[in-house]
Amino acid sequence: MQDLDHNEDRLRGTYDFPFEFHHIDQAHPRYVMSYHWHVEYEIIRILEGSLTVTLDEKSFIATAGDIIFVHSGILHSGIPDNCLYQCIVFDGNVFLKNNSVCAGYMQKIIHQEILIYHHFTPKHIEICNTINSLFDSLWKREPGYELTVIGQFYHFFGIIFSNHYYLESITRARRDYKRILQLKQVLDFIEHNYTGALTLKQLSASVSMSPKYFCRFFSEMTHQTPMDYLNRQRIERACYEISTTDDSITDIAYRNGFNDLSYFIRTFKKYKGTTPGKYKKS
Repeated sequence: MQDLDHNEDRLRGTYDFPFEFHHIDQAHPRYVMSYHWHVEYEIIRILEGSLTVTLDEKSFIATAGDIIFVHSGILHSGIPDNCLYQCIVFDGNVFLKNNSVCAGYMQKIIHQEILIYHHFTPKHIEICNTINSLFDSLWKREPGYELTVIGQFYHFFGIIFSNHYYLESITRARRDYKRILQLKQVLDFIEHNYTGALTLKQLSASVSMSPKYFCRFFSEMTHQTPMDYLNRQRIERACYEISTTDDSITDIAYRNGFNDLSYFIRTFKKYKGTTPGKYKKS
């Protein structure tokens, strides 16, 4: 799905400055953060409202002022509630290039010898001040912002190590690991086949499960039904195309797995609260 991929394997920022910034409000095509993963790390800050975050199989609610840290390879999603939030996706290897003293600390993170805490609240004053400065620099992009971004990242990691804001000797249960891999597998299947008339039987077969067991498994992992998830992804893609092309609503609907225009309009309104035509005008 181009920049909506669930396994997001693409360049972040530029080679020399691999930091990608997103400002996300209700008009954004990806306002609901669907399940996805990437080898890069991600930091999210909540500006308004709340975001129900799921990291692998664990869910929690983040509210205004909170900071979320997402490790490489973690399957994650976010369901917003009147939420305004921002994300920075970055390649951790950039911190291994130029400074051998600092690289030793960063290798502990990249090699997953430690796991940085995933949720910081305003009571973590030093963390929040540093991350807010980092985000504001990328958002405003004033002259010299690159220096501030790199400096604040090093400051952030320094606070992590000095305050021991991390876990060590992490082990993952074999069953949990298998379930996460199975979910990634079916999401990848949806990613490559969402334009067709997918059935529950096809989805369950992609991970060698019976339809009944698959529905229970998928709902436990994502808190939604398989078909609800599939339709949400189709609508996300349609939103992106409505926002970035001059193609007709009918063409976009058919291209994204909807063979009935009226059903597409009803489904679009269900997830976006408005019609495709009104969305295009806004």
